[in-house]
Amino acid sequence: MLTAVQVAAVAAAAAFVAGTGVAVYVMLKAARLMSQASATVAALRERGDLLIDRANAAIDSAGEQIARTETVTASMAGVSAAMTELGGHLTALAPTPPADTEARGGPLTWAAAVAYGLRWALGTRWAASTAGQREPGRQANGRPAHSRPAHSRPAPDRGGGRRAALTGRGNGTTR
Repeated sequence: MLTAVQVAAVAAAAAFVAGTGVAVYVMLKAARLMSQASATVAALRERGDLLIDRANAAIDSAGEQIARTETVTASMAGVSAAMTELGGHLTALAPTPPADTEARGGPLTWAAAVAYGLRWALGTRWAASTAGQREPGRQANGRPAHSRPAHSRPAPDRGGGRRAALTGRGNGTTR
């Protein structure tokens, strides 16, 4: 039989083997966790570098756009100054317009207004006096009601469509 010391030694050896197995298992799990963590950190670092590169490219592009905008603004300031100078030159070269009172009350304007008023009044009075005396189918000026003066043009087609002769439709409808 075994003595108590031998049993204690076997129990201690079994406990040592079990403890060593548990420690090895925990260390393997920790190693796997650390390798996954280091792979994740490497991927994040790579993505971070890519993100920083993109941000730098965007900043460079914005800087270029700002430089272009400053160039355009500077050239627009030059154009504005040139236009102001040109306006001053045009004002200096242009003759001064007549005053409002001279333009409205000049003798030629007054004479034209009187002539127009007299012509209109006499034409209206003559048309009223001859309204009952003209023959049917004739206007007040003696022309047939359907004729136009030689100098007038035909009225434009206000319907927005094409005339029947151009569309091939005989009834004058448009598309």
